[in-house]
Amino acid sequence: ERDRERRGTSRAEEDVTVAVDRDGFMESFFRRVEEVRGLIDKISYQVEEVRKMHSMLLSAPHPDESTKDQLDALTNNIKGNANVVRTKLKSMQHSMPKDDGANRSSVDIRIQKTQYTVLSRKFVEVMTQYNETQVSFRERSKGRIQRQLEITGRLTTNEELEGMLESGNPSIFTSDIISDSQITRQALSEIESRHQDIMRLESSIKELHAMFMDMAMLVETQGDMVNNIEKNVSNAAEYICSAKEETKKAVRYQKKSRRKYIILAFALLILLAVIALIVGLSVGLTKPPVTHHPQLPFLKHHIQPSRYPGSHSLI
Repeated sequence: ERDRERRGTSRAEEDVTVAVDRDGFMESFFRRVEEVRGLIDKISYQVEEVRKMHSMLLSAPHPDESTKDQLDALTNNIKGNANVVRTKLKSMQHSMPKDDGANRSSVDIRIQKTQYTVLSRKFVEVMTQYNETQVSFRERSKGRIQRQLEITGRLTTNEELEGMLESGNPSIFTSDIISDSQITRQALSEIESRHQDIMRLESSIKELHAMFMDMAMLVETQGDMVNNIEKNVSNAAEYICSAKEETKKAVRYQKKSRRKYIILAFALLILLAVIALIVGLSVGLTKPPVTHHPQLPFLKHHIQPSRYPGSHSLI
């Protein structure tokens, strides 16, 4: 008996230890989730700031160099935060168990996979917005260069302009421009400035491209799992609604049944009372009457023996 108690106590302590370890792991996991979510939100805010700076640069004929420096610093900050997020997401992925047969419960595993995939998708969405912002700025800057070339009298096709940008040498189109007019000089200055902006942008796009594709592939591989979970959640919600309706029907049916039972009970009581009354009346009618002799006791006590044999006298 004592051995069984000790084994039971040891097993209970092991269960408590596993529960504590599991709770500690999930608490640490959710802290990492909040940290990654905060970084992604920060990147999203920074992307919006980059979009505003792009608009400022495109609206000014001669953008301020300090604005360009701020844009470069913000771009580097986004790149650094994005690398941190990617590293943390990969760490999350590697720390998750490969199957549901681990010590931790399958519910915890599904929570981890869902959180990881949601964060990965959110990160890819933010980086997609950042990429779209950069591409939009590049196209608009290229359009400004093309318009400035038209001002100088040089007409270029989109393919020719792309060739100039890829070569990194704007003098391909500007070297033969010999006009000394003020308009031409301003146009050439803006062409060079826009070209430098695009060259900065090109290097940033190339640095982020590999990371972007890496995260996009991770989200693609996890997409089916999240879709299945969303489907299960939806089915569960529909089942709950259906269960609520069935419960309401059951309650109404139970109330009706309870009323029926009460009515039947009252009817049965009334029937029993009527039967008891009938039985009582029938017994009373069939019982023979009892004859009473009120004088007999008096006579019994007053009869005395006579002094003469064979006779009695009444006193």
